[in-house]
Amino acid sequence: MPRKIPMRKCIATGEHFPKKELLRIVRTPEGELKIDTTGRTNGHGAYLKKDPEAVKLARKKGSLKQALEMDIPEEFWEEIEKAVMK
Repeated sequence: MPRKIPMRKCIATGEHFPKKELLRIVRTPEGELKIDTTGRTNGHGAYLKKDPEAVKLARKKGSLKQALEMDIPEEFWEEIEKAVMK
């Protein structure tokens, strides 16, 4: 029997993708924002499609701010854009 592939929903587009195809952004218990490359960082996470258009959409709609319940600084948006370009 094949293993079940964990699916997650992109906060910008609403599409479901395998967990490994998405970028996880975490608000840690200390209130820091981090890009979680391991998928195991402790905290409240939100998933974003690895696509520049999805990043623009999330920024425009404010979906990351809403999902993580905190303001997203401009420098962190730049960090997200760099991570998506990889």
